[in-house]
Amino acid sequence: MSVSLADYRAAVSTPGAAVPVVTSAVGRFPVAMFSFATLLYVQRASGSFAVAGAVSAGSLVGVALGSVLQGRLMDRRGPSGVLLTVATLFLLGAGGLVAAVETRAALPVVVAVSLLTGLAMPAMPGASRALWERLVPAGPRREAAYSYEAISLEVFFVLGPGVAALLASTPWPGTGTAVAVVATVVGTVGFALSAPVRGSRPLPSTGATLWGAIAGPGMRTIALAGLGFGLVVGAVEVGVPAVAAGLGEPWLGGALLSAWSVTSVLVGVLYGMRPWPRALHLRMPVLVAGFGVLVLTMWLAGAAGSLLLLVIAMLAAGGLITPQTTGHSLVIEVVAPRGAATEAFGWVVTAITVGAAVGQSLAGLVVEAAGAPAAFVAGGAAGVLVGVVLWVRRRTIEGTPSAA
Repeated sequence: MSVSLADYRAAVSTPGAAVPVVTSAVGRFPVAMFSFATLLYVQRASGSFAVAGAVSAGSLVGVALGSVLQGRLMDRRGPSGVLLTVATLFLLGAGGLVAAVETRAALPVVVAVSLLTGLAMPAMPGASRALWERLVPAGPRREAAYSYEAISLEVFFVLGPGVAALLASTPWPGTGTAVAVVATVVGTVGFALSAPVRGSRPLPSTGATLWGAIAGPGMRTIALAGLGFGLVVGAVEVGVPAVAAGLGEPWLGGALLSAWSVTSVLVGVLYGMRPWPRALHLRMPVLVAGFGVLVLTMWLAGAAGSLLLLVIAMLAAGGLITPQTTGHSLVIEVVAPRGAATEAFGWVVTAITVGAAVGQSLAGLVVEAAGAPAAFVAGGAAGVLVGVVLWVRRRTIEGTPSAA
C-alpha cells in the first residue's frame, strides 16, 4: 500500500481534524525541547554537565514510564480527562523543578522532581496518533496520517533543541524550560478539549494483563524494532559530535544531526509513495538492518577522516528514519490488543527512549576506548543484529495493513 500527496491533504483536512491537528502540534513541539532546555538550564545554574546530565536522565526515565502508564489510562478511560489531569500535574512538577534548581536543592531532590515531572509529561504523541484511528478509515489516508505524525515529530526534534539553545542564552537560562512547559500545557489542554477528543470513548478491551499491551508476541516484536532504532540513533548522536570535534569543527555536529533529520522528512514523504518491501512484516527488519549498515558506512568515512563521505553516508542513513517510525504505527494498528492502541504506542516510545539512552551510553564508552568513529560500529552493529532478530520474528507481525 502506498500513499500520495492527495492522501496527506485528505488526512489533515478530515472534518473535525483541524483543531486536534493544530493543538497537537503545539503540544508535541516541546517533546525534544523540554529535556534539552532543562539540561542547559541546570548546567548553567549549577556549572556542571554531570549534574545537568543526571537531571535530564531523570526526566527521560519519567517520560519513558509515563508514556506507557498514561497510554493505558487513556485506553481505559478515554483521553480527555487523563490529558487534562497530567497537564495539571506536569505544570506543578515543572514549577517544583524550577524552584529546586533556583534554590540549589540537593541533587537527589532535583533528580527526583525531574523524574516525576517527566512521568507527568503528557503523552501527546500516543494520544495524537490514536485519534487518527477514529478520524479516518483504514487505508492510504490513515497511512498518510501516521506518516504525517512521524514527519511532524521529526521536525519538532530538529527545531526543538535549537529553540531551547536560543532561549537558554537569554538573561534567565530557564526561559527555554518555561516556554516548553507553557507550550506543552496549552497544546495538551486545547487538544483534550477539542470535540473529537472529548467524543472519544474507550473501545472494549480484549482482556487486561499485568503487562498490558506488551504481552502479545507481535507487540514485543515491534517494541524490539523501536529498541533497535533507538540504539542506532543514540550511538549516532554521540558519534557525530565526537567526530566533528576530532576534525576541529565542533559546531558541525549539531548541523549534521539537523541535516539528517531534514533528509528523514524528505525521504519519508517519497518513501510513503513507493514503500519497499511492501509487506510490513518484511519491511521492518530490512529497514532496521539497512539503517545499521548505512551507519557502519559512516564508520568507514569517519575512520578515513573524510568529512564529505561522512556527510553523504549520514544523509543516506537519515533517509531511513521516518519510514521506520511510520512503520511502527502501521504495525501497532494490527498487533495491539483491541482497546489498547495508545498504550501500545507508549511501549514503542519507551523502547525507543531506552534504546537511545543505552546507545548513547555504549557509544560514549566506545569513543573513550577506541576513538570517535567506533561509535558508528557500535550503533551499526546493534542495528544489524536487531534486524536479524526481527527477521526471525517476522511472522509475529505478518498480516499488517501494508502486507497486501
